[in-house]
Amino acid sequence: MGPWKQCLFVLVLLITLIFVLFYNHKLLVQKSIQRKTVSNSAELLEVCNQIIKGRLFFFNKSVLSTSDRVITCKQQLNQNHYIKKSLSEKEVKFPLAYIIVINKDFEIFERLFRAVYMPQNVYCIYVDKKAGLEFYIEVKGFLNFFSNAFLASKMEYVVYTGISKIQAELNCMRNLIASEVQWKYIINICGQDFPLKTNKEIIQHLKRFKGKNITSGVLSPEYMIWRTKYSHEEHVGPVEFFINRTQTLKTLPPHNLTIYFGSAYVALTREFINFVLQDQQVIDLLRWSKDTYSPDEHFWVTLNRNPGMFVSHVLLLPLGNTNKNVERFILQKRQML
Repeated sequence: MGPWKQCLFVLVLLITLIFVLFYNHKLLVQKSIQRKTVSNSAELLEVCNQIIKGRLFFFNKSVLSTSDRVITCKQQLNQNHYIKKSLSEKEVKFPLAYIIVINKDFEIFERLFRAVYMPQNVYCIYVDKKAGLEFYIEVKGFLNFFSNAFLASKMEYVVYTGISKIQAELNCMRNLIASEVQWKYIINICGQDFPLKTNKEIIQHLKRFKGKNITSGVLSPEYMIWRTKYSHEEHVGPVEFFINRTQTLKTLPPHNLTIYFGSAYVALTREFINFVLQDQQVIDLLRWSKDTYSPDEHFWVTLNRNPGMFVSHVLLLPLGNTNKNVERFILQKRQML
């Protein structure tokens, strides 16, 4: 190999090394920025609510900065396309309350929340204790963006098909009743639901029921009687969470109530929620339902359908009527990928 070829080879090698070193350095800088963004996200979320309220907040110089710009709350909300102003006067006059029970998949929850979020509504988020502290902190930090969304004041372990699901929703209902937002209806959903209609369309649908509850259901089918015929035990952790049926027969429902079965997902009026939280018959039915299987699928519809309980606002919807079934019309349960 001639001298000039050797020089050319060395030159190419040096250029290649310089390029590799420069590229690696750029990657390290990007990773450092990402780590800084993650570590500062909690502080960002904590102060956003204060900024939105118009309060002055001073940042540490190193906080929320990247190599070329400063990340602000407004930029975060804009990038994620949140609606920050009510879209119509009709929606302002008909605020809704949402109960969202979650235990996993923060990204899916964030998409759901963005889809149902409107500034005039109010949102109670119930984090199942099984989700763990890290998930709880992530959700709590995220909700600091929004003055009209909050975590339930009391958290418990939620066991699928157990009484704890109703208890979680009752905890949120107490918080929502105390909210300053004068909402018209409560809609309960889980973290894997997703809206099929806009907020305005949901309101238009609810208004057609003229202040009545929407609880689909039927009289106890023969194949479902075992749910309330036998006593069930709810097992809570530390590893497994499940419901176990015993051979112990239950007593008859209190106050000679007729048990109906239907959907666990309903739309309930503010007046009805006040009744649920105070009436002794409701308290007695809740106590009787504690050892039944999937009580959330009979509790709400039973309260709404029995004459003499809340008869002035009873709306009878058959379980299979997809034209008027609120969770089929408004919400579709599906995994968002």
